[in-house]
Amino acid sequence: MAKDDRVDAAIAKAGDFAKPILGRLRAALHEAEPGLVETIKWGRPFFELDGRPFAFMAAFKAHCGFGFWQGAETGREEEGAGQYGRIASLADLPPDAELVALIRARAAEARLERPSRPRRIAKGEAALPDDLASALAADPQAAAHFAGFAPGQRRDYIDWVTEAKRPETRARRIGETVAQVAQGLRRNEKYRSC
Repeated sequence: MAKDDRVDAAIAKAGDFAKPILGRLRAALHEAEPGLVETIKWGRPFFELDGRPFAFMAAFKAHCGFGFWQGAETGREEEGAGQYGRIASLADLPPDAELVALIRARAAEARLERPSRPRRIAKGEAALPDDLASALAADPQAAAHFAGFAPGQRRDYIDWVTEAKRPETRARRIGETVAQVAQGLRRNEKYRSC
């Protein structure tokens, strides 16, 4: 069991009514899952399972909150922080054995393999349109900067130019591209200093 002194401090700082509630929740979490790691996230005690957020608890002026990071709704969420609503006394918690069994069940669910996100397909190098290539070639400094950009930075400019619908818009964008690239600026660099 990996305890964190900051969680001890959070419990000590809580109101007198909250200390036994938070202590019981903490003990039940560690009894159910000895491998939980304590930490503080967003100013609240959190418990991580296998490196991922698993459960949290919090103390407020007149009640405590407890919940699982990913879990089924209980219908009490609107009453307070977490899935178990306002916990104002130890009587608001289920019996120890039931609480430990609940935590074990949630941990088993959390350990189920989740589908991974699909991998991003890397975009290849964008084809440089002839009119943009000619304009860059006419300004050696712009051509050198453009060649030194990362592929994604070059693609930002190429996409911006090729998305233009009217020829006059495309010509204006090519002119702006050459002027910005000659200064070594990426596509939206002018907005970064604001």
